[in-house]
Amino acid sequence: AHTYHINSISVNSDQETYLSADDLRINLWHLEITDQSFNIVDIKPSNMEELTEVITAAEFHPLECNLFVYSSSKGTIRLCDMRQAALCDRHSKLFEEPEDPTNRSFFSEIISSISDVKVSNSGRYMISRDYLSVKVWDLHMETKPIESYPVHEYLRSKLCSLYENDCIFD
Repeated sequence: AHTYHINSISVNSDQETYLSADDLRINLWHLEITDQSFNIVDIKPSNMEELTEVITAAEFHPLECNLFVYSSSKGTIRLCDMRQAALCDRHSKLFEEPEDPTNRSFFSEIISSISDVKVSNSGRYMISRDYLSVKVWDLHMETKPIESYPVHEYLRSKLCSLYENDCIFD
């Protein structure tokens, strides 16, 4: 069912299904049907040379069994509703912080890659983690996070060295 390493598994609030995500696909499984899954997100381009982003994490909404979120290496979080289509190739909401052009650097895309996303128990908020920050998002506000907390700020001055040694990708 997966070609690449699985980065996420999330049990649905319906207690009957779960999702699994790898770099390019998210599959929906039924707990009692172990030999079959349904592909619900597929971002694999027809030509792999056109690949611009990968899925980094995925999680079901804790209360709404038809909703799930997934994050990407481009720094975006997509909220998808499985009631809209069998293949969720169009998101319901896109959460993305606008980039400040004055802070743009060679490393901007690398450090904006989201490594994980979690939905709060209330279902109202999400927390995302990128290379240098933790962000709190309100599911009712897509334009920017409501809070942003710097993490490992001392690494900002060492990004060049981390990149040259490939440590930035660990």
